[in-house]
Amino acid sequence: MGDTVAYKEYLAGLLGGVATVITGHPFDTVKVKLQKHNTEAHGIKYRNGLHCTTRILQTEGVRFSLTSYLFVKGLYRGATSSFVGVAFESSLLFGIYSQTKQSLQRGVDSDLPMPQVIIPSAAYGGAIISFILCPSELVKCRMQVQGTDSLVPKFSRYNGPLDCALQTVKNEGVSGIFRGGFTTLLREAIGNAVFFSVYEYVRYHMHLQLKASFSDHNSLIDMGVGIVSGGLGGVAFWSAVLPLDVAKTVIQTAPDKSSTRNPFQVLNSIYRRAGLKGCYAGLGPTILRAFPANAAAIVTWELAMKMLGIRHD
Repeated sequence: MGDTVAYKEYLAGLLGGVATVITGHPFDTVKVKLQKHNTEAHGIKYRNGLHCTTRILQTEGVRFSLTSYLFVKGLYRGATSSFVGVAFESSLLFGIYSQTKQSLQRGVDSDLPMPQVIIPSAAYGGAIISFILCPSELVKCRMQVQGTDSLVPKFSRYNGPLDCALQTVKNEGVSGIFRGGFTTLLREAIGNAVFFSVYEYVRYHMHLQLKASFSDHNSLIDMGVGIVSGGLGGVAFWSAVLPLDVAKTVIQTAPDKSSTRNPFQVLNSIYRRAGLKGCYAGLGPTILRAFPANAAAIVTWELAMKMLGIRHD
């Protein structure tokens, strides 16, 4: 029975990850371009997220897919590797978090969110998924920064995610595909501890207030709570770890394979060159993405758990 429930929790997490990519990938593309080209010594200076988005649409176009859906090609560049990576990492993250949390609070009779349970469960899940996220994000970032914008130096061109991965391994060895791994681990462990803490506390207090106000606790209310708690958790995540994400992008997209992989050295260099603003490059699109993408992930996750018959107190 326990194995069946665990399987369902991982499946629910996978669906949450798919919802995250669909909702948030265009914002992520803008964020990565800003982080890459607005932190280099002689890089492209996009004025802001809107300017970057406009450049992508002008140079990489908008087209209709075979199924007649509007498809913004440039903004979804690198989405294939992101779908694979985020789907599996989300499955693992939510599954590990749920399972670890259950183990740590076993025998404890309390409805209150407990930081001594939430933080280690989330940090552990975040650390584990970083090993999957690192190579998938490296491919995603390299695909996103190459683009077709004439303002961007064409130091490399990849035919697709697989070509990017193969070229990386060929030129840099197997360790090359894990470039930025330590930074990814730090970002995910710290960020998810923040995310789940905010999510659990906001969810608990909102349900407490709504339970007192509404006797009929329906699905619409649950969805509203999921949107707010997930969205605020996402904003908290990125507000806490964005400088680490900037360092990760710079490390993973550096054309020189001998360049430093120490995130603190990278951030120190960026700070001397571009100030605090450089360390928070991509803040606008990141925060704009954080709320809807994480709200979509949480709502999908909670809805999937409900449909699969998993109780989530």
